[in-house]
Amino acid sequence: MEAILAISIGVLAGSGVWLLLRPRSFQVIIGLSLISYAVNLFIFSMGGLKSDAAPIVDGITDAAAYADPVPQALVLTAIVIGFAMTALFLVVLLAARGLTGTDHVDGQER
Repeated sequence: MEAILAISIGVLAGSGVWLLLRPRSFQVIIGLSLISYAVNLFIFSMGGLKSDAAPIVDGITDAAAYADPVPQALVLTAIVIGFAMTALFLVVLLAARGLTGTDHVDGQER
């Protein structure tokens, strides 16, 4: 299970970096989104997701048997902020394309 998670984080991060280096604005935005998804998945996996554990701490069971709620809260906050930033980037992309007539990052048509 850990290998699949590590591979998926690596694929997301690698694809995000590849798209981030592309010359078009929309590809850069998608690359930033993929990198943020990879980081969110990494932070979420560091929280120690436990299956087959009771959801309520009863005082008898060791506290290490429960998942840490702080990374889950951080990832939830990051998802909301990432969605808002992606929407803002898309609005800026459309405004820049309307002003310059191109959507290339460096402003040059190829």
